[in-house]
Amino acid sequence: MPSAPTVTPTPVDSSVLLVQLSDSHLFAEAAGRLLGMETQDSLQRVIERVLQEQPQIDLMLASGDLSQDGSLASYQRFLQMTSVIPAPARWFPGNHDEIPSMQAACVGSDLLDPVIDLGNWRITLLDSSIPEAVPGYLSDQQLALLERALSEAPERHHLVCLHHHPVSIGCRWMEPIGLRNPDALFAVLERFSQVRAVLWGHIHQEFDQQRNGIRLLASPSTCVQFAPGSEEFQADTSAPGYRWLRLFDDGRLDTGVSRVTGIKFEVDYSVKGY
Repeated sequence: MPSAPTVTPTPVDSSVLLVQLSDSHLFAEAAGRLLGMETQDSLQRVIERVLQEQPQIDLMLASGDLSQDGSLASYQRFLQMTSVIPAPARWFPGNHDEIPSMQAACVGSDLLDPVIDLGNWRITLLDSSIPEAVPGYLSDQQLALLERALSEAPERHHLVCLHHHPVSIGCRWMEPIGLRNPDALFAVLERFSQVRAVLWGHIHQEFDQQRNGIRLLASPSTCVQFAPGSEEFQADTSAPGYRWLRLFDDGRLDTGVSRVTGIKFEVDYSVKGY
């Protein structure tokens, strides 16, 4: 009697796990502080929490403002610190980042590649930074990159990432420093039904809403937090943290934020340029 063919079962909950580290604001000096917080120390604590909580990571995203001063040393330190996370990584810039220094730190790697396919998903990373400016803008080149990434993978679910917030977050002081051409972004996104979520940093706080079936997500900083709903600039007492995202093959997305414990500091409001 012939033997039955061997069948490998398909996992019921096939998925991939992403970890987002955002707005680390490292300095050339290891002891550099942002608003009174040592940013290297806070990033180290967040990384330790990631390693404690996430046993299997498929991708680490660094969503802009890796550096506060744009120095090569700060990017080299970020690379060294995050190298303990056992997963591929991708970076994209924010308003504090200096792209030439970032590129110099990434020579010979794929850290700055803007499109990655993972599981049944495609993740596209956009550069919304404007040189020497705080607000964001997506150039025609970036919008074309997005459209191409979406149109070339209609069978995949899509996560789109950028640094600046493309919608109002309810903080009056941050309204002028978000993405300046959000309509152009959504004009592309809303043409493609496979877009599941948009993810960003910049706002140093949690955000989770829906727009026309697209999940809109933002995440805490690995250093100082900004107070939600604030009219004028105000730091928050919430601890540094990170966001995790579990992307399922069927297009579902689970996500959450985890924060460190035991960090105490006094906000130094004399510091400008945050």
